[in-house]
Amino acid sequence: MPSATSDARVLIQSLSRAYAATPTNLKIIDLYVVFAVATALVQVAYMGLVGTFPFNSFLSGVLSCIGTAVLAVCLRIQVNKDNKEFKDLPPERAFADFVLCNLVLHLVIMNFLG
Repeated sequence: MPSATSDARVLIQSLSRAYAATPTNLKIIDLYVVFAVATALVQVAYMGLVGTFPFNSFLSGVLSCIGTAVLAVCLRIQVNKDNKEFKDLPPERAFADFVLCNLVLHLVIMNFLG
């Protein structure tokens, strides 16, 4: 077991060193993704504790959080300078796509609510 523990420690240290070199705008997007997923988890826990009476509301909230997180990950991929696939795409266009897709997502969510 000591070998597995030391391997895990080395892995975590190397990941933290690599993440320290990540640009600030990508770290902000990462924080947004973590917040969206944490909000979805809180909603699932609340549903488990309290019940599922307004089930459409529960589904709308969780799908909104997960959809927003997915769109933010797509934004992160497009804004990342190390990604050669989107090198010709300006960050402003990527952000405009993110905002437009979020608008469509939330219009669908509001329609689902009734």
